[in-house]
Amino acid sequence: MQQDNRTKELGTKPIGELLMKYAVPAVVAMTASSLYNMVDRIFIGHIPDVGTLSLGGLAVTFPVMNLSAAFGAMVGVGSSTMMSIKLGQKDYETAERVLGNLVSLNVIIGIVVGVLGLVFIDPLLLFFGASENTLQYAHDYMEVILYGNVVTHLYLGLNSALRSTGHPHVAMSATIATVIINAILDPLFIFTFGMGIRGAAYATILAQVIALVYVIVILSNKRDLIHLHSGIYGLRKRIVKSILGIGLSPFCMQLCACLVVILINKGLTRHGGDLAIAAYGIVNGITFLFVMVVMGICQGMQPIAGFNFGAQQPGRVDEVLRKAIILATIVMCCSFILCEFLPHYPVALFTHDPALADLAVSGMKIIVVMSPIVGFQIVVGNFFQSIGMAKKSIFLSVSRQLVFLVPFLLIFPELWGTNGVWISIATADGIATITSALMLWHFYRNRASQHVPSIRKESTLRRTFFHNRVTP
Repeated sequence: MQQDNRTKELGTKPIGELLMKYAVPAVVAMTASSLYNMVDRIFIGHIPDVGTLSLGGLAVTFPVMNLSAAFGAMVGVGSSTMMSIKLGQKDYETAERVLGNLVSLNVIIGIVVGVLGLVFIDPLLLFFGASENTLQYAHDYMEVILYGNVVTHLYLGLNSALRSTGHPHVAMSATIATVIINAILDPLFIFTFGMGIRGAAYATILAQVIALVYVIVILSNKRDLIHLHSGIYGLRKRIVKSILGIGLSPFCMQLCACLVVILINKGLTRHGGDLAIAAYGIVNGITFLFVMVVMGICQGMQPIAGFNFGAQQPGRVDEVLRKAIILATIVMCCSFILCEFLPHYPVALFTHDPALADLAVSGMKIIVVMSPIVGFQIVVGNFFQSIGMAKKSIFLSVSRQLVFLVPFLLIFPELWGTNGVWISIATADGIATITSALMLWHFYRNRASQHVPSIRKESTLRRTFFHNRVTP
């Protein structure tokens, strides 16, 4: 079948050609995804009279959205990684059942998280840094997003599955479609219909509904080797365990990000008020754009590394890692140049308030100090995740957020106020990158000493991939 040929090429075609084929659509998709969030912020920031407060309210929703995304990432990333490895092992039946379990898990988790979020929405927002001035704006936006939580989980999960099953360009097209639809609907709902910040949320969910329908149609094509059909949605214990085991790393990363944003919001609220929170929303939106490009490179690397790891071709695994690191470093150097030397231009897209713009510019110039080396850190963490080494990936994600960043966020703002928050982020990035380099060096040293293409004692999960077939 066509899909079989598409997956087999992962083990035969030149790595550079494959990385471009898979990374370019993923980069475009991730950049579009980042722009998707930026579009909301740009329009919200220009709502008459309340733009600055609305931006502050939107920034407060980030931890809640990170908390919800943590569960979605656990299922989506775990499923797509497992599918890549199973396709490399030519275990097509299990790969298809993983796809079905991805759908079932996303529906269950999406409903549970959405309902709990709606029940505790105001206490959560207050805990995450909302003030009396920004609570209503945060509530209005987050309420709509939580009602559509199942749609968001399914769309993101199935979009990841598209890349693993040989449809990177379709995944890219779906993401670009959501950005275009959202950009069209945002001004219509926010200004024409007078919905304000709630209108931005409606635009977001409606765009995802349309994209989800498109993705489901593509994945239901019976001519493809791996496709959606009846009989694959029943949850299988060993499949679920493997999905959640691999997905534990991005889950921990998102969960830690949630805790970190809480501390950032509280530190900024204490030392700079709602204006500082709004500034963080702008800075995060701009810098996140470049991080998403790197994440796109990682997504392009994931099926190649996973397939060749499953097929036990270590040379190809090493090559895709090396080239992904080079590309990621180039991207983050561009981030450094723009945000360090030309910061006023991107900030001007979000606000015309001079005080807010100055605060955002000064914060961004501090945060990006470590950008040239951050790409390496992100790629290495995703590399361990891509080859099923969950423990290493989890350690890298948790250490950056909890071990390094949290203590700095508790100490530095007390010393340097608002600037202490920005300095904390940059310092943690530097230390996390050094840690990633040491972990990667240790991985290769052990592999060379054992003369094997993989570490077979990494975990029970690792042994499951190569020594035990997952029973359908």
